Amino acid sequence: MAWSHDRGPDRTEPFWWGLFAAGGGFTALFAPAHILFQHVLGLRKLPIATTSYDRTRGLVANPLVRLYLLALTSLSFFHWAHRFRYYLMDFGLMGARRLVATVCYGSAIAGTLAAARTLLRLPRRGT
Repeated sequence: MAWSHDRGPDRTEPFWWGLFAAGGGFTALFAPAHILFQHVLGLRKLPIATTSYDRTRGLVANPLVRLYLLALTSLSFFHWAHRFRYYLMDFGLMGARRLVATVCYGSAIAGTLAAARTLLRLPRRGT
């Protein structure tokens, strides 16, 4: 467990490491497939890809697709935040650990909330 000089052991560290691992695993599995289906196969005009606006809109209206997109973006944000936090500490910002953690994880939370808001504001089926 990481030790914070001003408060003792950092009890939130396992939580952030868990989000880091989940984000890395989920993104590593699903982002390449997402890019393949959405972009590479779309350029080849294969029926599995969603190059048309109407088909994409119909897919994104599905709540499971919205949940997938939220998980992909959110977990990717938290993976980035944890990795960037440790890069900054490796570059010598050890004295500002709390500030760096707040900025990094705050950015991931803000990105997650923005993605959730965007996905919730998209039109539902039939509208």
